[in-house]
Amino acid sequence: MASTAKTDPEEHKREDEENAPAADDEDTGAQVAPIVKLEEVAVSTGEEDEDPILDLKAKLYRFDKEGNQWKERGVGSVKLLKHKVSGKVRLVMRQSKTLKICANHLVRPTMTVQEHAGNDKSCVWHATDFADGELKEEMFCIRFASVENCKSFMEMVQEVAESQGKKEENKDATATADLLEKLTVEESKTDGKEPEEKAAASEDKEEDAAATEEKAKTEDEPASKA
Repeated sequence: MASTAKTDPEEHKREDEENAPAADDEDTGAQVAPIVKLEEVAVSTGEEDEDPILDLKAKLYRFDKEGNQWKERGVGSVKLLKHKVSGKVRLVMRQSKTLKICANHLVRPTMTVQEHAGNDKSCVWHATDFADGELKEEMFCIRFASVENCKSFMEMVQEVAESQGKKEENKDATATADLLEKLTVEESKTDGKEPEEKAAASEDKEEDAAATEEKAKTEDEPASKA
């Protein structure tokens, strides 16, 4: 006798649900401990001892002398960082996604920033850069999203360069004053010793004269006795 086929759709549905495997995202309630426990690691940026005095979004270019053309260095934030102790200011720029350094140099008193010809949102400057791990003379061009940001950058760099120049002048003046004061003190000590040295020399001369006179008398005595 042939078996009759199951035609009840509800019965098929119940069997499918019972035989269906558990879904991947189904919460089984089991507690799974992590195999490796990761600890939070502090990442040093090298900027911990510096205060940012400027932070702007921009695109940086470097002039390739061999190819005689501008080459893009990266898009990111250009910063002017002032050291909390020394007061020195450096320009640092990192790429937004990779955080790779594309510019890293001090703002020197001789550094000047000029507007790029034909583009009032860009400016250029020369610097001894250390972005690649060695000092290189570079010519940079930076482009901002607005004319206002470009002017702010140029004005701040100019202000920092002038302040660094005054700081070096004050440092040189202080060093010169200290040197002159030291020389003055040494001269005073020398002047104080001269009378003593003259008096000692005079006493030595008197003793030499007395010894010579005594020797002469001793030599003359035998002659007079004879």
